[in-house]
Amino acid sequence: MVKVTIDGRDLRVDENISIMDACKALNIDIPKLCFLKDINEIGGCRVCLVEVEGMKRLVTSCNNKVFDGMVIHTNSQRVRESRKRTVQMILSQHDSSCPTCVRSGNCSLQSLANDLNIREPIYKEVLINKDWDQSFPLIRDANKCIKCMRCVQICDKVQGLNVWELEGTGGRSDINVSGNRTINEADCSLCGQCITHCPVGALRERDDTEEFFRAVYDKDKTVIVQVAPAVRAAFAEETGISRDQASVGKIYDGLRKMGADYVFDTSFSADLTIMEEAYEFLDRLESGQLDQKPMFTSCCPGWVRFVKSQYPNLVSNLSSAKSPMQMFGSTIKTYFAKKINKDPNDIVTVAIMPCVAKKSEANMDLYYEEYAGKDTDISLTTRELVRMFRQSHLDIRYLEDADQDRLMHDYSGAGVIFGASGGVMEAALRTAYFAIKGENPDPGLFMEVRNKNRDILEKTYNLDGKTLKVAVVNGLSNTRRLIYDINSGKSHYDFVEVMACPGGCVGGGGQPIHDGEEFDIERGAELYRLDEKKDLRYSHENEDIKKLYEDFFKKPNSNLAHMLLHTDHNSWVMPKQPRKNRNGYVISQKDL
Repeated sequence: MVKVTIDGRDLRVDENISIMDACKALNIDIPKLCFLKDINEIGGCRVCLVEVEGMKRLVTSCNNKVFDGMVIHTNSQRVRESRKRTVQMILSQHDSSCPTCVRSGNCSLQSLANDLNIREPIYKEVLINKDWDQSFPLIRDANKCIKCMRCVQICDKVQGLNVWELEGTGGRSDINVSGNRTINEADCSLCGQCITHCPVGALRERDDTEEFFRAVYDKDKTVIVQVAPAVRAAFAEETGISRDQASVGKIYDGLRKMGADYVFDTSFSADLTIMEEAYEFLDRLESGQLDQKPMFTSCCPGWVRFVKSQYPNLVSNLSSAKSPMQMFGSTIKTYFAKKINKDPNDIVTVAIMPCVAKKSEANMDLYYEEYAGKDTDISLTTRELVRMFRQSHLDIRYLEDADQDRLMHDYSGAGVIFGASGGVMEAALRTAYFAIKGENPDPGLFMEVRNKNRDILEKTYNLDGKTLKVAVVNGLSNTRRLIYDINSGKSHYDFVEVMACPGGCVGGGGQPIHDGEEFDIERGAELYRLDEKKDLRYSHENEDIKKLYEDFFKKPNSNLAHMLLHTDHNSWVMPKQPRKNRNGYVISQKDL
């Protein structure tokens, strides 16, 4: 322990902590733009500077440690003038059209400029224009980038994909897609973590809200919306009220007031996914297909994009089951369309998801009888849903706690927990247990697979003489480590759940942004709480699922089920454009 003095207050702290953390212990918030703890501690933005007595220059507080006797001034005249001048320089290379920016009101640079009372620019604004494919699900605006390096570090260290890189030096530096590629040529998983960790509006999802409004204004269209379980766990964060007050029923009511004809919960099709995936797993297990390599879950499109680009040899080990979003869409365009006597061409399926990669997944084709179209026509993120509520002047506090529509109404707690890391595995094991033993397990039997540590979790179970070794992983760097162990023969599993985003869908790239804070643990806990409150805890006991099989699919993994609820992962490929350095030479994977 060392003694430091911060703004006239004495404090004893561990000698290994940073000045910023020491200040935090006294509830002194040091402003920052580039800092992300343990990920981006480069002191690049120069906003976190403090004055230390005995040192000529101001020092960055994020990556300098305290020492015994250190006297720190966090808000001296020198510090304030330096911060103000730094932010002014950043603004000179930043498009400050705040009213039309998607991050207005939730922008660290905007907040800092306001805090520093910056009213007029003192430097000439110099912007750059770079082309970007506006149809791609992830949008980058170079004029808003502040070169903080967060996107680079998140992609490199947390997701292990190295999609972004810093080009040039000094005032001419810029962030761009790595290896002289366009974003369409890159092996981007579309996890969206670069978006949620950008402090400004330089990165965002493609906005498809107007597609929704065009559909509801078209009197010839029937608009059917599904809401993913992870959305309800995060929607309240943008409203300023509690999660209990911002119930999913109020989201249903708001969507109907915006013009949706039918509203459902994706938890229903999560139950359907479990029925298909759990029985597919048991079939593969019995046939010996899993003796060498495990079956991997396939409901996370970010993970599917990752495995197809990085480990194409493992594509055949993916479950062929579609994601709950896609299963819902295909069921709507077939079974439900017949029930309501509508031409599927006149139905617009909309999915509210916590995910950016779902926008890409929605491009998948669906062919059935005379219909040739999409399972999902429009995929919107949680952030887009919030913007739609605001655009429609809907205050969630005064909406009704409405119910979803009938026919595909019921869902189990197993379907709800799909949005948290380990939730898919737990739900599948509940149904696999029933299929093997003919009785339900205690609903808490498989709680050990709930992965709350953003790492690799593995468990072994003995079900009626059958030994099942399973693994749960979230975050693509962790996934790369797991696959290395599998390919090298170091580890063997029967069933593996992978989610691209830290914490699972609840930490998805389409969720509300809280700069420098992670809320996936709290959101996941909310889904598990909802599961415990449900009377129905098993997917195979969902009466609406039973009726769907009885009336339409007949049984899990039937021919019709395979036609509509499963997919061919080889029907599309990821970009294979090699990375090149600035001289045009191909960069090998070893070089990375």
